[in-house]
Amino acid sequence: MLAVVFTQKDEFQLKEVKQPKPASGQVLVKVRSTTICGTDVKILHGTVPMVVFPHIPGHEFGGEVAAVEAGVSGLPAGTKVGVEAHTGCGECPRCLEGVYNLCENYGNRQKGHAHIGFTVPGGLAEYCAVPARSVHVLPEGLDYDHGAFTDTVGIVLWAFERAGGVRGSENVAVVGPGALGLLAVQMAKALGAGRVIAIGAASDRRRLEMACWMGADDIVVADPEVNPAQIVRDLTAGRGADLVIEFAGTADAGKYSLEMARRGGRVVLGGATSPGQVLQVDLSVIVRKHLDVFGSMANPRGISGRANALMQKGLVDVTPLITHHLPLSEFSRAWKIFCDREGDPIRVMLHP
Repeated sequence: MLAVVFTQKDEFQLKEVKQPKPASGQVLVKVRSTTICGTDVKILHGTVPMVVFPHIPGHEFGGEVAAVEAGVSGLPAGTKVGVEAHTGCGECPRCLEGVYNLCENYGNRQKGHAHIGFTVPGGLAEYCAVPARSVHVLPEGLDYDHGAFTDTVGIVLWAFERAGGVRGSENVAVVGPGALGLLAVQMAKALGAGRVIAIGAASDRRRLEMACWMGADDIVVADPEVNPAQIVRDLTAGRGADLVIEFAGTADAGKYSLEMARRGGRVVLGGATSPGQVLQVDLSVIVRKHLDVFGSMANPRGISGRANALMQKGLVDVTPLITHHLPLSEFSRAWKIFCDREGDPIRVMLHP
């Protein structure tokens, strides 16, 4: 089969490799839609410690069931599915709590853990063998492209649920208008937010404009001359945001997120998933404002199924985020588009 292989740091090949054979409890997925995201760039640069080269990346993909192995039922061949990236061991205390994204046996295949596209081969290939527990049957009306967002939309929904969701008609600030941030804007509205404020850098102007027609009531362009936290306070009658969702992944974004939250507010930090972003903040900002600060990673507790339901109901629309479609055979071109920001890509979709 054709697959993208990260052969070593900063080097990849598009090559023929052996088609995977699913093990007991696994499903072989024929990949139909698969994306490139910023985490894949970090993986190739060698900044994601759990990845060992050579490696087949890809953790956002949808497709159809091609075959199943022993122990799998209810997934006949041809079933349209989306795939969730995390599968825990199912036995450690964290997995038993349902937060299998924090599995204490992370990386231990013998104990049943799998992080698709990270510790096991991913979906930037024609086929991918995945644990049946990671597979979500797509609801009526969703196609393979939607399936590729099963994991992504779940990540955003979990960030909101970490902070108890949107309470009443709260003011919600979303920091970072990438794919996750733009989904967060839509989700904030879907969950009942009164006012949604999207914050990004000057280079994000096009994405901030997109945030407006996705539901943002206000946008804030942060630059060296502008304190976005002060603008958010000005937009909320001096109070600040009730809930801040951060998906920018920078230390500055984390700092501003804490500053723009109101007294007694909630802040979810979900952008910095790789080492290197060191947050320097006056702790009294958190203590004196009585802030609830949450870290959020991935999407446990089967939340991706509920995320798919939001897409099915039209409350979250992923289609505008797919800025490019190319065949898998043109991966090199797709990678250049994404990394060089040609045409301001958000998600580059590949079709094996």
